[in-house]
Amino acid sequence: MFIPKTDRIKTLSNKYSKVIQELEYIFSEDTFIYIDFANVIHWQDKLGWHICVKRLKQFLDSFDTIKDVKIYYGTLENSAMSKDMMQSLKDNKYDVTTKPVKIIKKSIDVSSIDLSSTQLIKSFVKKPLWSKLKVETIEKINLELRDLNQRGIMHLEDEKCNFDVEIGMDMLSDKNNTKINNFILWSGDSDFAFTIQSLLNANKKVMIFTIARRVGPELTETKVKVFDIRKIKNFICWKKEIC
Repeated sequence: MFIPKTDRIKTLSNKYSKVIQELEYIFSEDTFIYIDFANVIHWQDKLGWHICVKRLKQFLDSFDTIKDVKIYYGTLENSAMSKDMMQSLKDNKYDVTTKPVKIIKKSIDVSSIDLSSTQLIKSFVKKPLWSKLKVETIEKINLELRDLNQRGIMHLEDEKCNFDVEIGMDMLSDKNNTKINNFILWSGDSDFAFTIQSLLNANKKVMIFTIARRVGPELTETKVKVFDIRKIKNFICWKKEIC
């Protein structure tokens, strides 16, 4: 049953009644939700959104069949923003799983390679792309990198914090919970194909919440149903981004 947690949600639900009806059907049984928040941030960057974790939780809590909202997000050491986000997730009573974000340094030192070489480009660009680049383009990229080197920039930092293993293990563990038959995954990553297929084989209901056409091919093969989160933008985004 849908019981709006705030007056704002109640007003919006009247305006978007068809979406609420669709979600009531999706959440018709006791439900666990698993949110890979790094993926969610990537989606909102693509869409130009800012998802409010407080509004998202209030919206999900308006469905009385949702029994747990598990969220997975990395903690960046010495980052006030990361600390504030983690506190906000806890304050809004998400079931939080976290671990430190790894900072990986990638060399961009081209001082010892030929300008026409793809040696360094290969470490950043996949073969289907770099193999199609013209020599002139490769030389231009290497010249740009050489300019960065001359300014003292010899490496780039990349953040890495993947929760595919943790999410998959939690979902498979929860498969044994006889009271929960409905599993909602906020991620379109193909790495979850095995987990989803295992749940489907166990006669569990599974649905992917993502952006339409942002589902990996392996997930598509499982024939798992997909819900486009753009339908609930007005419920979960900052006030100034409401249509």
